Amino acid sequence: MKIKNKGITVTGLMRQSAEYNANRISIVAGDRRLTYAEAWNRGVRLANGFLSMGLSSGDRVAVLEDNSVEAQDFFLGSAIAGLVRVPLYARNSVESHAHMINQTGARAVIVSQKYESELREAMAVTKAVNHLIVRDESYEDWLNGFSEVESSICIDPDDWYIIRHTGGTTGKAKGVAYSHKTWINAGRDWFYNFPPMTAGDVCLHVGPISHGSGYLFTPTWLSGGVNLLLTEFDPDKVLEVMDREKVAYMFLVPSMLNSLVRCSSAKNTDLPFLKVIQIGGAPIADETALLGREVFGDVLYQGYGQTEALPVCMMGPHEWFSSVEGSNPLRSAGRALPFAYLEIRDTNDPEINLPMGEEGEIAIKCDGQMIEFWENKEATNERISSDGFVLTGDIGKLDENGYLYVLDRKDDMIISGGFNIWPAELENIILNHPEVSEVAVFAGPHEKWGETPIAVCVIPENVEVTESEIINLCSDGLGSYKKPTKVIFQTESLPKSPVGKVQRKILREPFWDKDARRVKGA
Repeated sequence: MKIKNKGITVTGLMRQSAEYNANRISIVAGDRRLTYAEAWNRGVRLANGFLSMGLSSGDRVAVLEDNSVEAQDFFLGSAIAGLVRVPLYARNSVESHAHMINQTGARAVIVSQKYESELREAMAVTKAVNHLIVRDESYEDWLNGFSEVESSICIDPDDWYIIRHTGGTTGKAKGVAYSHKTWINAGRDWFYNFPPMTAGDVCLHVGPISHGSGYLFTPTWLSGGVNLLLTEFDPDKVLEVMDREKVAYMFLVPSMLNSLVRCSSAKNTDLPFLKVIQIGGAPIADETALLGREVFGDVLYQGYGQTEALPVCMMGPHEWFSSVEGSNPLRSAGRALPFAYLEIRDTNDPEINLPMGEEGEIAIKCDGQMIEFWENKEATNERISSDGFVLTGDIGKLDENGYLYVLDRKDDMIISGGFNIWPAELENIILNHPEVSEVAVFAGPHEKWGETPIAVCVIPENVEVTESEIINLCSDGLGSYKKPTKVIFQTESLPKSPVGKVQRKILREPFWDKDARRVKGA
């Protein structure tokens, strides 16, 4: 049946693309390939399955999954039914799953069989969940038991579409709520500076579509492209898939790019169809960016934003690796997109906009920003200023040409002898050492200076790197007062949050275990 649209919604646009591209390939996952018509019919069946349970438009449904054909079922099915997606993160604890389910009031949970046991454990302490759908061997028969005729659901552009949770390293995650309108706007602006996507272009998702890569899923679908879903990140396999499937677009966090470009086969791979490798989610080291360009050519794009508001900055390879008088694009996060506001606010008074060149809190306002933290008015008021800007919690500055430099998270600032030191500054320098693959810098207590930088470096086994090498590297690059006074070496990876951010708090904690406060004055 023909569904009338009340306005521009994710559901309406995806339905239109499914109709106009019915016979084109839309999804590739493993050895399975679905046309747009086949994928849409699966989504409709799942939507009808949800509706048969008594769920209605606006209800929240949580999901725990890896990339798969079934993951695209839910991406489509929840939108078709007017439900609100609540992605759970595979690397989270059971307690975190329970918190996200409870905090959003999810009435149903759908889960891959791989994660069934931990979800059942989480549901034991949840309140509102009435239904659990496990994708086991019976899933296909269950799905095919529902009609492929779309039910009449009226969806408004301002209706809730998804609740993504923050990847913060402290406290409980907060739900970031997007409407259909704001989700569309985020995807539109994300692709604004990219080379145009044409029907049939392949977008490779090496990270889960519940995370950053998911922002590319909807624009790819709307463009008649192919969403290629990988279950896990294996560098050699990724390079082979990029070549075989003629990948044009993909999203990578810096650590993934670093792994790819260091594969022995990377430099011998010819990828003429590759248009865009979008880098985001964390700062990138100069060496990684330059090596990425050497291996893949002029296809690297860097964006800045956060779950609460994105994107606000974007720059392509010709700008990122250019020389600009008065600026250092390589070290920057780019310039503001044409349809976003970007300001630096006073950390003591977020209503004051600071002049260019001064350091302060990055504040952004864009069409793709969150509307609110779900069911958390106090946190919403703390993060959104009176004039509607999202206060990012990131410290940065703008130079005379409008390039943004992200110095660090506000809460990670080190005050040593009256000087402000941002860990990211030291980390970027230390990562230039050829044997250091990961590094985290944080504040430790110091009797004379109050606080001092401590660096934890990840190096290969059977490789010797001295503390003095790292200290001198920082001293030469940033000045003596910013060098770490202690360097720790280890071979195991640094602890990370479910969305891949280094957890400095875990590394910092042992140095402060005798102090109630986690800051120290001189």
